[in-house]
Amino acid sequence: MSPRVFLTEFIALLDARTIFNAFWATGFGIIVGMLPGLTATMGVALLTGLTFRFATDQTMVILIATYVGAIYGGSRSAILLNIPGTPANAATCLDGNPLARRGEAGYAIGLASTSSGIGTFFGLICLAIFSPLLGKIALQFGSWEFFVLAVFGIVICGNLTAPKDPLKGWIAGFIGLLLSQIGQEPIQAYPRFTFGELQLMGGLSLIPVLVGTYGVSEIIGVMKSPIDYVVHTKVTRVIPSIRDLLSHWKTIVRSGIIGVIVGAIPGVGEDTAAWISYDFAKRFSKHPEEFGKGAHDGLIASETGNNACVGGAIIPVLTLAVPGSAPAAVLLAAMWLHGIRPGPLLPIEQPTFIATVTGIFMLATIAMVIIGLSLVRPLVKILQVPRTILMPIIFVLCGVGSFAINGRLFDVYLMLLFGVIGFLMRENSFPAAPLVLGFILGPMADDNLRRALILTDGSILPFLNRPICQVLWVMTFAVIISRSGLIPAIRRKIRVQKSSNN
Repeated sequence: MSPRVFLTEFIALLDARTIFNAFWATGFGIIVGMLPGLTATMGVALLTGLTFRFATDQTMVILIATYVGAIYGGSRSAILLNIPGTPANAATCLDGNPLARRGEAGYAIGLASTSSGIGTFFGLICLAIFSPLLGKIALQFGSWEFFVLAVFGIVICGNLTAPKDPLKGWIAGFIGLLLSQIGQEPIQAYPRFTFGELQLMGGLSLIPVLVGTYGVSEIIGVMKSPIDYVVHTKVTRVIPSIRDLLSHWKTIVRSGIIGVIVGAIPGVGEDTAAWISYDFAKRFSKHPEEFGKGAHDGLIASETGNNACVGGAIIPVLTLAVPGSAPAAVLLAAMWLHGIRPGPLLPIEQPTFIATVTGIFMLATIAMVIIGLSLVRPLVKILQVPRTILMPIIFVLCGVGSFAINGRLFDVYLMLLFGVIGFLMRENSFPAAPLVLGFILGPMADDNLRRALILTDGSILPFLNRPICQVLWVMTFAVIISRSGLIPAIRRKIRVQKSSNN
């Protein structure tokens, strides 16, 4: 993408309505992010339903600004309360809260705000550079490659979101795939898994599933153990000096690169990016013993990494129609709802859309830094609103958003059902991200599998002998084998044989 195209699209966004929407949506995202229990995915899913009737360009502004704001907003509660507002900010607690406890809460918030802004800016630069390049590679993909890519996305998502037991992640992912098959199949309109129920003929709507899995389940979780939070720390100095930031430039650049790479991997998300960035910062630090006690490098690494991940997560959304994180999955769904078809043909059908999205990211980043540094004290007050008041309001908005898409009461029931399912999954350590990713990738996998078999008269050989397919299969099986316990078993056997020979 040339700088001229980007600047043209960015300047076109600078009208009063777009700026207003970017600022209020970023502020909303910050509030969602900073409230423990709520997530960026829930915030984006909630607004997807509520903005369904809005113009497409304004909807994209609102959703992207909410996404950017929410990932940043979680740092507030992580620093002030030692409770991450979203999973993406869990690593921020390690050094952000010790800074607050020793009287540097304002400085920690300022450091987190500027790090988040730099991370998001780094992500949007990568989005502008790599999306067109990846788009050219994606043009080489056929139906065979897209089917294998969907399988790979679910496997790696299940692996990374369920670190203790990846089998639970893979089960959740393939259940999502099966759920996406409910309804009439698109070629011959044959009903599948509908059991004669008319409401199921059109399949399960994506937004109620998303809002239920991420929104209602979180509300149930918060209401199960309602806690009112009290901020004991005073907020004084906020804005860090440029000299302070420049002294951490290596951590910023390294964390930005890690965030973008992790974001581009399907289904992994911002929390993983933050932890990996934090781990690398500690490994390369001259003073690793300071980590966990208020190290500036630790705070900067986690906040730069998780916000850079946002831009990285959008790259596969635009070029492959495969989301890099759970909020990006909702964003992908919103694009489909508004008639935008992400994927290899996007640069051909809508040549300036990637530049527009990059411009929106730029606008949201500016809004995030301005709001984050200027409204520190008012935003802290929101943390103290009782959950018994806040959660019913959010629940009503979830219901309205689910109902507004199709005007069907059935979608509200669906939202409630998936809310309970999501809550039970969480209670039993089954990750929700693979389920949602499988549900989103299901139609892509189904359509491309059937199309590929039709093109080859039922032969499965192209799935195995095409070069890109082979690379994806190797990566998929490498992920499975690495977590199956097979490699440690082989090592143990080799050690036993060596000891017996000696």
